[in-house]
Amino acid sequence: MTMTLDDSAAGRAIAEARTALGIEFGSTRIKACLVLLDDPATVLAVGGHEWENAFTDRIWTYPDEAIWSGLQAAYADMAADAERRHGVRPESLGAVGVSAMMHGYLAFDADGELLVPFRTWRNTTTGAAATELSALLGVNLPLRWSIAHLHQALLDDEPHLARLHSINTLAGYVHRRLTGRTVLGVGDASGMFPIDPATAGYDAELVARYDRLADGRIPALCSLLPASLPAGEDAGALTAEGAALLDPTGALRPGAPFCPPEGDAGTGMVATNSVAPRTGNVSAGTSVFAMVVLERPLAEVHDELDVVTTPAGDPVAMVHCNNGASELAAWAALFGRFAAAAGVPLDADLVFETLLREALEGEADAGGLLAYNQLAGEPIAGLAEGRPLVVRTPDSSFTLGSFMRAQLYGVFGTLALGMCVLAREGVALDRMFGHGGVFRTAGVAQRFLAGALDAPVSIAHTASEGGAWGIAVLAAYARSAGARSGDALPLADYLETHVFRGFAVDTAEPDPADVAGFAAYLDRYEAGLAAERAAASAVPLRGASE
Repeated sequence: MTMTLDDSAAGRAIAEARTALGIEFGSTRIKACLVLLDDPATVLAVGGHEWENAFTDRIWTYPDEAIWSGLQAAYADMAADAERRHGVRPESLGAVGVSAMMHGYLAFDADGELLVPFRTWRNTTTGAAATELSALLGVNLPLRWSIAHLHQALLDDEPHLARLHSINTLAGYVHRRLTGRTVLGVGDASGMFPIDPATAGYDAELVARYDRLADGRIPALCSLLPASLPAGEDAGALTAEGAALLDPTGALRPGAPFCPPEGDAGTGMVATNSVAPRTGNVSAGTSVFAMVVLERPLAEVHDELDVVTTPAGDPVAMVHCNNGASELAAWAALFGRFAAAAGVPLDADLVFETLLREALEGEADAGGLLAYNQLAGEPIAGLAEGRPLVVRTPDSSFTLGSFMRAQLYGVFGTLALGMCVLAREGVALDRMFGHGGVFRTAGVAQRFLAGALDAPVSIAHTASEGGAWGIAVLAAYARSAGARSGDALPLADYLETHVFRGFAVDTAEPDPADVAGFAAYLDRYEAGLAAERAAASAVPLRGASE
């Protein structure tokens, strides 16, 4: 049960380092969340920093300097929030965890220096590598996985490979700079290379297959990959250099222990109490993805599904879509600018909430409108590149309500195609949670997702804190009494008994009209993908050579 602390008690907890700090690098926001160590459901302070990826030389990336300036800004914002609310700024921490968007490619030389700009999960330039590796390894190997990026660099004979010493994810990179340890949580590691569930490490047979394929052209794969650790393991401590990097004011002391760094999928599972079999969650942000914890292995390999793990190492079926709510946010910004131009400026959150609530007035099938949110390529839909589209027929209902409902349906369109594959596999779900900013407006995106999945969708009151809170919980778990004595509760049991007991949860049951309306929308959406593919071929990017 969440504790109720007055400001003086909270201030003492911060001053005495009875806290756990979680930091997550999302696609558009870096967040910091400080919680009470012995009751991580109690949030003491939060902070954040906006950032955005760049499409540079046809690669989705973030500048290296933006990683560190953003980290410092998010931490400083959290520390200021702690002082504002409780009169104390942190000088030491009880535990720390780092999380970030999964997959992608960060390549380093022997001195730990980046060899090429960070290639994020959003890039779809690894098709040849992913196809070859899927056949070699006997699993669906998505374009965004780190091994696909590495192998594509090998196929392209990129010159940086001559100096290659290690590869990592963004969470692992930040963790290494703060602690000096090159490790990853198993959930994040499972998006680099397939994991053996029996060992929670990389699958040794598949590693050997890849090394034979690489044939000595790069170092042995296990020497390149960070070590994989399950939740609860010791992952190092904040060094003096790391403390100065995190807090350049010099107020923060080193020594805080770290949990294994995790990916956003894993922290999303923790934040929604979805780490046990037959549970799942949907995360909706720049990307949108569903995670379903499996009771048994999938019967077949599916292009729409990849198998990763929970932070504890249990297998998870993942339906990952590169494109989520970014196009929806772009439309909200457009309407916000219209309001300002009309002399009625509105707060961005109010614009978003107003538009989402208007979607409730739209027709159940979005009035015949279609919205494609593909800013980037989308493998599930067979799209190498994206072109956002709004399509309507002469007899469609072109109202604001139907338009906004089409935009929200579009966020979940490709996801629903992948979830249909899971349903055909007979995968059972007892509960599905949603989290991410799109769910902040109560009763809208949650309701439409329930209709899209034809299943109840729950939202915990931690949904807006998301993965930053989830990694703070994992940091607290690593410091729990059981973990310190080597007799830790399983992660699922820890969440049930120490975090989510008595937690407030809102559940939306599927509305039959929404179920039928979304099904009709999805039929049109799938057929209309031909127009989206044609647009990607026919409409060049601005400034691209003809």
